[in-house]
Amino acid sequence: MAYDHELADRIRQALGSRAEVTEKRMFGGLAFLLDGKMFCGIVKADLMVRVGPVRYGPSLAEDHVRPMDFTGRPMVGYVFVGPGGVGSAKAIKKWVDRGVSFVAGLDRGIAGKRSNG
Repeated sequence: MAYDHELADRIRQALGSRAEVTEKRMFGGLAFLLDGKMFCGIVKADLMVRVGPVRYGPSLAEDHVRPMDFTGRPMVGYVFVGPGGVGSAKAIKKWVDRGVSFVAGLDRGIAGKRSNG
């Protein structure tokens, strides 16, 4: 299964030079990992983002976003953003930053906690 190589280049541009980010072919696409933890990826033409449980519902309310579903069961905390949702560099950066933020919070033990705000 192929993935959108142009989208991969646009994600790389949004990330800039981060030594702690690696890439790995996964799920028939390409995954981006921060310190070994996946925060986003590409499946065909869709951007997959690990937003976490707190941002899952609000993310699904955005245009061009749907639950990530590989097995017939959506994975809570992960979303697909269709091509219409990543049309600009600003839009890609927003989603990539959400994924990075969630994964960075895992090390601090805060990523899965709900806040009152």
